[in-house]
Amino acid sequence: VFLILSVLQVKEEKMPKVHVSRITVGELAVNCWFLVNEDSKEALVFDPGDQAEKIAGFASEQGVKVAAILLTHGHIDHMGGADALRKLTGAKVYALQEEEDLLLDAKKNLSVFIERKVVTFEPDELLRDGQELTLAGMKIQVIHTPGHTPGSVLFLTKDAIFTGDTIFQGSIGRTDFEGGNERQMMQSLRKINNLAIEDITLCPGHGDTTTLKWERAHNSYLKMCR
Repeated sequence: VFLILSVLQVKEEKMPKVHVSRITVGELAVNCWFLVNEDSKEALVFDPGDQAEKIAGFASEQGVKVAAILLTHGHIDHMGGADALRKLTGAKVYALQEEEDLLLDAKKNLSVFIERKVVTFEPDELLRDGQELTLAGMKIQVIHTPGHTPGSVLFLTKDAIFTGDTIFQGSIGRTDFEGGNERQMMQSLRKINNLAIEDITLCPGHGDTTTLKWERAHNSYLKMCR
């Protein structure tokens, strides 16, 4: 007598090949990041702060479709081109639920001060801390990091973390704008320090890329929050 065992074969989920690229936009030189699924030729766009047509043109040059627009926070230099890019591409805009008030208030999002005009809009999807998304076949985790603004977030992917103005190479974001909070920023930096990741590329809102390992070793603000 033979015992025939039925073995359930679980098919591993195929991870797409991805690459990260950027275009710098606006007077404040914001990094608008692209996370591209090379298999589907779709892109997630982070922080389209200005010049929506330039961003759409950059996507066209790369041969990719903008599948979603994600905001690390709602200051004008990071979201100023989001509504126009949404209209150009049909992509939805995602932001943390704690940032909705700032996106709808021209004083809080600084548009009346920096652009000398009112820029407000409603995001399509409001996110929550810890939420896991799959957009254009790519997995993203939402990590709430208040301090620079009440609804600042990091977007954690397999290959990089998009940090907005929470952390830069060797520095951190300001906490003296309306809605900023130094104590919350320190808590957010502690959360970053405690990520169960040895090393990963950090893609900030301004300046050059860096790595989590380098920042843990050299960023004095991060070192204070261990």
